[in-house]
Amino acid sequence: MRAEKSTSWHIGVIGGSGLAGGIDLEEAQEIPVSSPFGDPSGPVVTGRLGGVRLTFIARHGAGHRIPPGQVNYRANIDVLKRCGVTDVLALSAVGSLCEAMAPGQFVAVDQFIDRTAGRAGSFFGPGLVAHVSLADPVCERLSGLAASAARLAGAEVHAGGCYVAIEGPQFSTRAESRLYRAWGADVIGMTAMPEARLAREAELPYALLGMVTDYDCWRAEEAGVEVSHVLEVMHANARIARDTLHRLASSLPSLRAPSPIDTALEHAFVTEPAARDPQLVARLDAVACRIFGERD
Repeated sequence: MRAEKSTSWHIGVIGGSGLAGGIDLEEAQEIPVSSPFGDPSGPVVTGRLGGVRLTFIARHGAGHRIPPGQVNYRANIDVLKRCGVTDVLALSAVGSLCEAMAPGQFVAVDQFIDRTAGRAGSFFGPGLVAHVSLADPVCERLSGLAASAARLAGAEVHAGGCYVAIEGPQFSTRAESRLYRAWGADVIGMTAMPEARLAREAELPYALLGMVTDYDCWRAEEAGVEVSHVLEVMHANARIARDTLHRLASSLPSLRAPSPIDTALEHAFVTEPAARDPQLVARLDAVACRIFGERD
């Protein structure tokens, strides 16, 4: 069994393709990393911010060429794990389902409702069954640190919010938008699931900062969502997002204390060892290396 995670921070960042270039990483390198779960969205960019290792992957690939339903979420999380990241911060554009969360503001999401369909949502399956707890799907520690960093960067940040993940690529109908509000969802997006689920299976603490771009379409007196407006607000928030990463790196404790999520797989497996599929176990050489042994 592999030793516990390093006491050094290594932050994995999942965000838009335009984010990496403006982060100004020290010793930056673009590295292609392969995964047994298929092709990730693209190469990673790794380097340092104020002495903290940061590894970035563009969720939709270079030039935003991959739609939400076609992102290989398993490969992206697997690749970040292979790079040795200890924690994952996602930055995503979201629509607002409540008056209080206005366009231009940020939301430190703490819950999810999954309405996606047809996406590979687990690293496990026939031959190796595992069930992780997802009652509290984000890491409270990382989420709090990221929210504080965003505030220092000049953002108005809401601490907590429920994110409903839809399949897309179309935006919601008005009826759907009102239904999600009735369910108690606060923001809406297309990418957080199964990303958050897979991070938990990979024993990676995960947090999501949602950048509110619009009020979705539940307001009857307003026009529906237009991608041109979404992009306009996203570009306006890009500087804050980059500054948030710098401030997060500078505010991290010098030593990374263990997180309960670091051992999320400890009692998750229900398949008897003799019945486990060795090929599937081999594919998990990064995701579950702590359980099945150090990868080569």
